[in-house]
Amino acid sequence: MNDNFAPATGIGSLPGHDAREAAKTAAGTFEDFPFLPELPARGPGADMTGRTAGMLVELYARVEPSGWRLGDRPGRDTKRARAWLGEDLDALEEFTQGYEGPLKIQAVGPWTLAAALELRNGEAVLSDPGACRDLAASLAEGLRLHLAEVRRRVPGARPVLQLDEPSLTAVLRGQVRSASGYRTHRAVDRQVVEATLREVAGVHGDGPVVVHSCAPDVPFALLRRAGIAGVSFDFALLTERDDDAIGEAVEGGTRLLAGVVPGTDTALSDPAGSVMGVRTLWRRLGLRPELLTEAVTVTPACGLAGASPEYARRALAHCVRAARSLADNPE
Repeated sequence: MNDNFAPATGIGSLPGHDAREAAKTAAGTFEDFPFLPELPARGPGADMTGRTAGMLVELYARVEPSGWRLGDRPGRDTKRARAWLGEDLDALEEFTQGYEGPLKIQAVGPWTLAAALELRNGEAVLSDPGACRDLAASLAEGLRLHLAEVRRRVPGARPVLQLDEPSLTAVLRGQVRSASGYRTHRAVDRQVVEATLREVAGVHGDGPVVVHSCAPDVPFALLRRAGIAGVSFDFALLTERDDDAIGEAVEGGTRLLAGVVPGTDTALSDPAGSVMGVRTLWRRLGLRPELLTEAVTVTPACGLAGASPEYARRALAHCVRAARSLADNPE
């Protein structure tokens, strides 16, 4: 088995406000692949964009009615984001005492961040190539510091960096809407997208980087070329058009973090049923069954912030049981 990964883990976000309860759930459920929870219900600064904005170096963001906007100096929104992240790290440290193994941390990737953050004129950072470069450099330095802090707090951990990129396909296709909503920003060149992802991922050195997207048409081949070690996706959104790219990714050593458990409250099938589609895909691709456990990590389809606390706990535990079923019966 690849020591950088384990059979099951979570995506990132959980419902509720209690950092200690969330860290206890993440570390207790995934004993060999915990993750640093995010609790967006706490408000601006705990949301996906605000949390990552708080990590930026020499760039600062504040909340406007339209969303997060870059400003000149750190304000209360930046301070609040950093305080909540510190609280989450305190809780994680408490519940991972003595832990050794992979530990997943999440941040918004450079292209989704460029689509979400606004410049001073109200347009997305995505509208300005120079601003995109500055943002990526700031994010890379912030992630370098964040990774160092995680290693300090959990010295036995091997961090896995997850970049959340739900807007990546829209960026590549020119589908991100302008501030007015009447037009879209032009598509970013694929080579530029790939190079920027490689640059940001490079802050982790030899450590594994995962890109997560629960949007359709994840660009598996581009991510593989960018040196991304794993791709996290909503399994239900795959089509047979993705087969060749997935087959090449697996054969090239890319880890698939297959989101097979729904992210919002629903009746859960038996664990074997949850991974039936993964087995079907494997047979369709003609891949060896024994590769399944070497190549697949079972996760929820997306973050669980919109789920009830009780369902979120059941969904995470279900991922563990589904991964065990996959290992016990790979064919």
